[in-house]
Amino acid sequence: MLEGSCLCGKVQWRFDAEPEGATACNCTACRRYGVLWIYGHEGEDVHVTGDTTAYRRGEGGSLTFHFCPACGCLTHWRALRPEADGRRRLAVNLRLVADPEQVASIPIDHFDGLATFEDLPRDGRCVGNMWF
Repeated sequence: MLEGSCLCGKVQWRFDAEPEGATACNCTACRRYGVLWIYGHEGEDVHVTGDTTAYRRGEGGSLTFHFCPACGCLTHWRALRPEADGRRRLAVNLRLVADPEQVASIPIDHFDGLATFEDLPRDGRCVGNMWF
């Protein structure tokens, strides 16, 4: 289990699964936010508590980015619509874990969200290589 929180602690998340990788995306939003995502399903393996402020990019957006209204940390994104099986996709910002060593060995998965919208091959880097 992994846990994370915003800077002030008012928004917290818990990830009950073992992440296979952490996604570094280069889309216009993720590269500005500087996040590393781990994915699951709301209420199953990902749980978020605390009030957030949501931002939806444009009319055609498929998800909302959620921030702590007190300290401004981006905590997670949430799909606007459930999947065909009724589950809702949710990703949490792995950079919000309290102890970076706990997640340092998780491999980085690169996603080209800017141009091709495709997964890129792993390059051997892990979360510990991406902290700075």
